[in-house]
Amino acid sequence: MPGTNLTREEARQRATLLTVDSYEIDLDLTGAQEGGTYRSVTTVRFDVAEGGGESFIDLVAPTVHEVTLNGDALDAAEVFQDSRIALPGLLPGRNVLRVVADCAYTNTGEGLHRFVDPVDDQAYLYTQFEVPDARRVFASFEQPDLKATFQFTVKAPEGWTVVSNSPTPEPKDNVWEFEPTPRISSYITALIVGPYHSVHSVYEKDGQSVPLGIYCRPSLAEHLDADAIFEVTRQGFDWFQEKFDYRYPFKKYDQLFVPEFNAGAMENAGAVTIRDQYVFRSKVTDAAYEGRAATILHELAHMWFGDLVTMEWWNDLWLNESFATYSEAACQADAPGSKWPHSWTTFANQMKTWAYRQDQLPSTHPIMADISDLDDVLVNFDGITYAKGASVLKQLVAYVGEDAFFRGVQAYFKRHAFGNTRLSDLLGALEETSGRDLKTWSKAWLETAGINVLRPEIETDANGVITSFAIRQEAPALPAGAKGEPTLRPHRIAIGAYDLDGDGKLVRGDRVELDVDGELTAVPQLVGKARPAVLLLNDDDLSYAKVRLDEQSLAAVTEHLGDFTESLPRALCWASAWDMTRDAELATRDYLSLVLSGIGKESDIGVVQSLHRQVKLAIDQYAAPTAREALLTRWTEATLAHLRAAEAGSDHQLAWARAFAATARTPEQLDLLDALLDGTQTIEGLAVDTELRWAFVQRLAAVGRFGGSEIAAEYERDKTAAGERHAATARAARPTEAAKAEAWESVVESDKLPNAVQEAVIAGFVQTDQRELLASYTERYFDALKDVWESRSHEMAQQIAVGLYPAVQVSQDTLDRTDAWLASAEPNAALRRLVSESRSGVERALKAQAADAAAAE
Repeated sequence: MPGTNLTREEARQRATLLTVDSYEIDLDLTGAQEGGTYRSVTTVRFDVAEGGGESFIDLVAPTVHEVTLNGDALDAAEVFQDSRIALPGLLPGRNVLRVVADCAYTNTGEGLHRFVDPVDDQAYLYTQFEVPDARRVFASFEQPDLKATFQFTVKAPEGWTVVSNSPTPEPKDNVWEFEPTPRISSYITALIVGPYHSVHSVYEKDGQSVPLGIYCRPSLAEHLDADAIFEVTRQGFDWFQEKFDYRYPFKKYDQLFVPEFNAGAMENAGAVTIRDQYVFRSKVTDAAYEGRAATILHELAHMWFGDLVTMEWWNDLWLNESFATYSEAACQADAPGSKWPHSWTTFANQMKTWAYRQDQLPSTHPIMADISDLDDVLVNFDGITYAKGASVLKQLVAYVGEDAFFRGVQAYFKRHAFGNTRLSDLLGALEETSGRDLKTWSKAWLETAGINVLRPEIETDANGVITSFAIRQEAPALPAGAKGEPTLRPHRIAIGAYDLDGDGKLVRGDRVELDVDGELTAVPQLVGKARPAVLLLNDDDLSYAKVRLDEQSLAAVTEHLGDFTESLPRALCWASAWDMTRDAELATRDYLSLVLSGIGKESDIGVVQSLHRQVKLAIDQYAAPTAREALLTRWTEATLAHLRAAEAGSDHQLAWARAFAATARTPEQLDLLDALLDGTQTIEGLAVDTELRWAFVQRLAAVGRFGGSEIAAEYERDKTAAGERHAATARAARPTEAAKAEAWESVVESDKLPNAVQEAVIAGFVQTDQRELLASYTERYFDALKDVWESRSHEMAQQIAVGLYPAVQVSQDTLDRTDAWLASAEPNAALRRLVSESRSGVERALKAQAADAAAAE
């Protein structure tokens, strides 16, 4: 039951009429082991503005038994329609509503998700409410500006644990009665219920004592590195409380690693849920630990920005997510004792790349998006909301100064604690502390879409002395279908001047920081100085813009990209090269050559792994089809050579093993995978553990070496939830018509799969070297898509809409078929956006393939 789409205007009218005081929510989850439905009883106390009137409360439930308003029983069948309960005849002043319903457990990661662990056959529950899914568990006024207190009472099976936003009480007869929360929004309330394993500690400083908890399923307990998680958490507490000058606002802080989670994590107040893939079962690289730490810090930052102070409506979702994304990187970079002081390199390598990609889609939108209803926001958890917004916040910090920025944030928290705000509230506080007028800045950066390109224009004399230096800013046309106009923006950037030292390393000898505004900005600070080997615009990655190198710098970088002594300028140059490849300015074969010439010197493992993914994508999608196999052969041979040459037991060795497994193709290469699996061959230091085994098995299945029996045998070795997902991927990856038909039926023609297994099947179904086998599914995709969208929950439908789009069929025919469907099917705005974004990827790939073919002539 997807639920009715709440509009911004409806929310505004309801907020004008109502002030919500409190919820009392009583849930009977004693039947959770069997599933089905559970009893939900909600009592809401709220005040109505003078004059009274009528309104509605939200609820998604199979059955509503009772609706009582101010002591009068209403006809439940009459007032409950779809996902709303009509509330007629509201009285001015205090009203009391009681709703008794049967609500349903889900397997989609929305509402109250129920998962059964194949290891112990026990059920594990958790809630996921953002954006509008608290209404799947209790009757609620489902919008962020109707804050209230929430008191949960939960009856659970014997021996289970119940965790919520408030401190966990001692149960009485298996009933857990929590104290009321502070005033918070419905979407950050939470319940996590089941026989979870837990580890506890305390954060103590300056008389403050905050209980800390970490939870996971018992089947993962042996892999839970709680001390490392607590360490990152404490660093976050120290850094955020100092920077925000506001103590952690809730009574305890639990982090719960839960199964089949759709996102990375969720900032429920005092009870953060995190995908349990972050409990690492096998060896992973340091980049994975850095990514987990970033997620931990992101959610902790939300306790202030999002939970303590909450957006009034979802058009400011970007501010919640961007602030947390900026803060996670800043904390990792600056917190004493941080293991990842290079976090801005990771930010440039991952977040910026995501943002640049998103900002060039037809769905690009201003950072401060126009969110007219829930459908709009559900597809807006994107690279602009998170990554571009965080990049622009980093630019804002450079623009106003870090001290002034955080003084403004401190004033903002104190002024609006436990309330709701708009963007103007934050900008007003920053104007007070910085003295800068941010209205023009806000209009240029937050209210316009698209990306700028910065290019250096350099002239030198016969002696190599710079006689003229300027920066040209361009505002490329927005993608077809995007709203808005190209905009030149003010940028605060640094320019780095790099030269080769005696050891052949690129070292920065000079740095200039300046404001770039308008089409052409002169840089007199560098005039009269000797021309260095590389002049790098946006050094230190202060602003958000695509950067191009001048011809001489590009030549030096092409030869010496791996020779920068610092990781950040390397990452910026790698990102620029990748962006040029996506924009068809650099042929795929040349990008591959650049990567192969420099990746062996790249020390940052996160960058190395990104390059692995990007090269594979470039060859699969952007290379001329006639050249693809030769490029794949070249790349695969390189992955194996680097695997054999890597330091034994190192992160680089593991990363190269995974890269090799993703593309192994010759009989000899596949024989090696098989031999590594059965132990007849080894590579010194390479632990072929559970997760790496599955990577090998999935590749061998995709090329037809392994069938159902081999996959089943591997699952017997790893009869866990993760093993079930891996096996599902392997089965769907087999290159047979029967395997594809089975996978398609399980996802599209049936709705029985849980979210995580559906995602795994889709991942296996789509194989780039099975284009011909998959060709017939293009028409089947378009035939089924609208029905899937209208009958499934948002998360499940989006997985299918994006995951099964025929992206590997890079042809004009795919574009034409997509256009015909968009014209005839009349999809709603959210589905139209997802399909248009996917179409854009095919269009970009066609242009890149043409450029790659031209480069070969």
